[in-house]
Amino acid sequence: MIRLGPAAGYPFDGPRLLGGWTPPPVAAVYAVLYKPDPETRPERYAVIYVGHGEDLSREHFPFRHPRAACWIARAGSRWKVHICTYEVPGGLPAHREQIVRELTAAYRPRCNAEQFEPSWHENWIGHTR
Repeated sequence: MIRLGPAAGYPFDGPRLLGGWTPPPVAAVYAVLYKPDPETRPERYAVIYVGHGEDLSREHFPFRHPRAACWIARAGSRWKVHICTYEVPGGLPAHREQIVRELTAAYRPRCNAEQFEPSWHENWIGHTR
């Protein structure tokens, strides 16, 4: 399990290597990751894409997805691309889309064509130190 999101609020299953993964036929949010420094920090992942689907088995995984070429280029090899998934309890498409927007605003994944600004402002909650 890996926790992603503002204040690490969403418990994602994985990460697991995308190559060889069989996506389940479930609705979920997914994040595509890679290890930017596998030699010195093998436990650290970087988010390079966030999406969601009504049925992950129809999302063209592992490498027929429209953004797969970007994932491979960022990771350096198709065997360095990882995925994690979050089945949102009672999650409707609008709820999954909101989570994608939150994660995209938080991580700024380079393989997402659309980017979002954070939905909060410093003056709402003050500075944290």
